[in-house]
Amino acid sequence: MECALKACIAKQTRRFDFPDKKTTNASYTHDLGSLANTAKLDAALLQRSSQDQLFRKNWDLVIRWSEESRYRLTDKSDCSAFMDAIMEEQHGVLPWLKLAW
Repeated sequence: MECALKACIAKQTRRFDFPDKKTTNASYTHDLGSLANTAKLDAALLQRSSQDQLFRKNWDLVIRWSEESRYRLTDKSDCSAFMDAIMEEQHGVLPWLKLAW
């Protein structure tokens, strides 16, 4: 998810452009909410979340991820729920993000 959001941020800079320093610095985080903001996806995220409650549920699950959580042991059902929230074809976060990169 972090890489997908950073791909959306990178798309804002065209080839041979000098990237904006504030945007570049804001990209150096693992916080998914901050990255979505830096990618300028706030309005699109709000719109999609209001139109699709399953997407909203998935986003709410994905946004809880943190850099520290990758070092915690997670049970199989929680891991499966997280992966489904990301990958689910109609309501998953990654298919939606792919439209922005």
